Amino acid sequence: GIPQEFQAGRYHSWAVRKDNLPEQLIVTAIDAQGAIMAMRHRVFNVRGVQFHPESIMTAYGRKMLENFFTYCVPTVLASE
Repeated sequence: GIPQEFQAGRYHSWAVRKDNLPEQLIVTAIDAQGAIMAMRHRVFNVRGVQFHPESIMTAYGRKMLENFFTYCVPTVLASE
């Protein structure tokens, strides 16, 4: 698995502010300074990250991408 805390690669200082989020979005990860790094929708199966899982600077990035594709591919194939 992936630990609760890990180093993530980020190439900019931009971040979404929690006070700007609609109530339908739930913050699922923050960085050490409290900046939002991941969120999901309350109803729809939509998720997003503010860091770069593909970066060599992101610990467990490869595992995150493997998990993502393992989860998404069967869903896409089932909908075709």
